[in-house]
Amino acid sequence: MAYPMQLGFQDATSPIMEELLHFHDHTLMIVFLISSLVLYVISLMLTTKLTHTSTMDAQEVETIWTILPAVILILIALPSLRILYMMDEINNPSLTVKTMGHQWYWSYEYTDYEDLSFDSYMIPTSELKPGELRLLEVDNRVVLPMEMTIRMLVSSEDVLHSWAVPSLGLKTDAIPGRLNQTTLMSTRPGLYYGQCSEICGSNHSFMPIVLELVPLNYFEKWSASML
Repeated sequence: MAYPMQLGFQDATSPIMEELLHFHDHTLMIVFLISSLVLYVISLMLTTKLTHTSTMDAQEVETIWTILPAVILILIALPSLRILYMMDEINNPSLTVKTMGHQWYWSYEYTDYEDLSFDSYMIPTSELKPGELRLLEVDNRVVLPMEMTIRMLVSSEDVLHSWAVPSLGLKTDAIPGRLNQTTLMSTRPGLYYGQCSEICGSNHSFMPIVLELVPLNYFEKWSASML
């Protein structure tokens, strides 16, 4: 999860988020090089005596500054499209969980089980235990098996919401009357926090998301205890 004064992204927990971090670094390096070049040219123009100010024909320079931006855009677009298609791909999910947004809480239904569903409310500050996080803890965590492909079906009962977990690279809009889907897979166990990322009313800040990723045998014990 995030920590105070953090400047970068949260640590990646899923393969998709790792790809997004690599793409971010790749694009940031291109932006840094372009900015350095522009700054160098500006400083050069301010400190150097200009000659040939009346030159009207420079075909070589025009060719370079036309082709070079096109090449840079291709270098950004190709990996971006690759990640976009990776995020949209569904490969035989092992588990499906339906998420419904409400004002102002989430409800979850494990569709592979007959009667496994619950609501997830934020724990008020006055009821927090030592070590728990304000505005992020919930009374019912979403327990999921790690290292397995999980499909999340996301919708809403009332207004627009957005189901987002940054460390997994997830952000899916919850729209009334529409069923969106996304996939997640965690490479390690742990607690992963998220929040509604669409302004949905006065208590928008008070509907957190907590995923608890555990080994498969622990998940089976948990699901048996919930039925």
